[in-house]
Amino acid sequence: QVQLVESGGGLVQPGGSLRLSCTASDSIFGTSTMAWHRQAPGRQRELVALITPGNTANYRDSVKDRFTVSRDNGENTMYLQMNNLKPEDTAVYYCYCHATSTWGQGTQVTVSS
Repeated sequence: QVQLVESGGGLVQPGGSLRLSCTASDSIFGTSTMAWHRQAPGRQRELVALITPGNTANYRDSVKDRFTVSRDNGENTMYLQMNNLKPEDTAVYYCYCHATSTWGQGTQVTVSS
């Protein structure tokens, strides 16, 4: 079973930026649609962005023009560049591999002054 490891979370002020990474343990990554989800306290997990093996990306409306998802199939790694962060972006961010229905352990993003 593929393992996914996220990194890059942290505390940032409103308007700041963070870059999340998700590295997979298996080369099946290269043939799978990958996704970022997030879950804020007391709320359901929601899809943030996804990217197909061919690099087609889709975003939830609230992050369009602020977040960019990308992937490096040679490194089995997916990224989420998050700019102009807002307090409502505060959540645990998870990566997800569609091919194996596998979740990462999550990384905390906190946006606060």
